[in-house]
Amino acid sequence: MKFNQSTLNKLEKILEEGGYVVRYERGSFQSGYCILEDKKVVVLNKFLTPEGRINTLIDIIPSIDINYDLLTKDSQKIYDEVNARIHNLEK
Repeated sequence: MKFNQSTLNKLEKILEEGGYVVRYERGSFQSGYCILEDKKVVVLNKFLTPEGRINTLIDIIPSIDINYDLLTKDSQKIYDEVNARIHNLEK
């Protein structure tokens, strides 16, 4: 997975298709992000670099409830890559 704007856009699209709103805001985030589950909002620190944003989204996506069937085929492919990457790191 390349760390570029296209990848960032694809990861954001997964969240959007899953019903989440992605926002970039200022704040003192301990981990670079905040998830408001009831409102389905993911807030990332706007001062993160694009690589930091991608890494943060890769951490977030497997930890939240996203209906796989709502995703487009392209998003499902990226979603599977993200989950495979996380499972490989756990081994």
